[in-house]
Amino acid sequence: MATEVATPVAAPHAPLTPTTPAGAGLIKPGYDPALTNEDLAPLRKQTWTSYNVFAFWMSDVHSVGGYVTAGSLFALGIASWQVLVALVVGILIVQVFANLVAKPSQRTGVPYPVINRAVFGVLGANVPAIIRGLIAMAWYGVQTFLAAQSLNIVFLKFIPGAAALLEPSFLGLNALGWISYAVLWVAQGALFWMGMDAIRKFIDWAGPAVYVVMIALAVYLVATAGIGNISLTLSVGAPMSFGASIPVMLSAIALVVSYFSGPMLNFGDFSRYGRSFAAVKRGNMLGLPVNFLFFSILTVLCASATVPVFGKLITDPIETVQAIGAPFAILLGGLTFVTATVGINIVANFISPAFDFSNVAPRRISWRMGGMIAAVGSVLLTPWNWYGNDQAILYTLGVLGALIGPLFGILIAGYYIVGKQRVAVDDMYSKDPAGRYWYRKGFNPNAIWTLVTTGAVSVASAVLPPALGVVPWLSSYSWFIGCGLGLVVFWALERRSPAMPLLDADDPTVDDGAALGRA
Repeated sequence: MATEVATPVAAPHAPLTPTTPAGAGLIKPGYDPALTNEDLAPLRKQTWTSYNVFAFWMSDVHSVGGYVTAGSLFALGIASWQVLVALVVGILIVQVFANLVAKPSQRTGVPYPVINRAVFGVLGANVPAIIRGLIAMAWYGVQTFLAAQSLNIVFLKFIPGAAALLEPSFLGLNALGWISYAVLWVAQGALFWMGMDAIRKFIDWAGPAVYVVMIALAVYLVATAGIGNISLTLSVGAPMSFGASIPVMLSAIALVVSYFSGPMLNFGDFSRYGRSFAAVKRGNMLGLPVNFLFFSILTVLCASATVPVFGKLITDPIETVQAIGAPFAILLGGLTFVTATVGINIVANFISPAFDFSNVAPRRISWRMGGMIAAVGSVLLTPWNWYGNDQAILYTLGVLGALIGPLFGILIAGYYIVGKQRVAVDDMYSKDPAGRYWYRKGFNPNAIWTLVTTGAVSVASAVLPPALGVVPWLSSYSWFIGCGLGLVVFWALERRSPAMPLLDADDPTVDDGAALGRA
């Protein structure tokens, strides 16, 4: 059996000492302080194994949102085997894209906003960083609110007087909601403040813990309902013809990809810690197709069993736990889904803005400070007031989310097609006008123009169809439209007016991701 060797980053690293924090970045002489801090610099040591990456994806899948999304796919009116095919195709697409975005960060040891400097310019990279950071900040508030709903159930069951707190309201949220939100806000902030190693340990534990409870819930519900009453198809009414089911299958595939588009875009924030790209790919394989399919099957088993057990279809796990009624079930289930939602919130919506906002002003904003900016901002956005409003989400998060596709396409085109997988790591920390990534006053005009033009098309495809009531199916594919256009337009602009440098693979300051034996 071959021994796995950690992938070296391009720049030589200083030796580790007992006082060196694991995962801390190495700031080399010559790095501009306006572009550098210990959190953004190339890692001294990359230690994450395949299991750590697997656990990351478990945390991203195991949530109330993941449960509802997976269950909804089985209620689209198509046969269960067609749903499974759509799940497989969709999650395999996610796996391929996750591998693509993982490689540049794992190879160089830098987070998502920094690797973007090679494509957008050392200052232009702040544009995608701010966009991704704002999206994550908003969803951080939403996920914390959803987790608070689970905690409310526990309080109401075990503290009878808690019901009196449902009446007083401030800024649209009742007193009990504020208490639950505050408890989770502080708990998540404390975990985040402890650093990436503590977060890694938490997600390593949280993913399997959620599975234990999910399996127990499925066994209980199926045993109570009777195996003969379980169906993998949750839809009602006459089944669709094969021809009519094809567009629905395609929509299901698009839904799976869109669900993962946020964490997929900034997956480099995590893959940078991988000890090798091979380890990251194995973790992605276990965490995406294997994990997602198993979780989806557990979800549909639980949802299907609610019909004979409770007399109605319940696709919300919080409501399912409430319906069981037993104090132990409510306590265990409530805390489990709190844990699950905290897991996805930390990995998908806390770490991303921490790096993104730190990238804007590294001297003044550390990784921890960037995360706390997002945490405070999530409260100021009062997500409970607009989360249930489809129009509000469409014109805010819908617009921002539509930009994820172009950002992904530009990064992939820049790294793989134009840049030939070669990155001058040290130049990503230089504001020298002669630097390789200074471009035009720190901005690559090709990348900016691509984002503006293709972003406008992507936003239009996401917002206009539901707003105008025409070709409503088009909005399901806004990510694909934006990604494809971003890739093609950026590549075309770079061919017409090259801006990205042509790097020599033999240059010792250049990391060559295409080198044989190093991928």
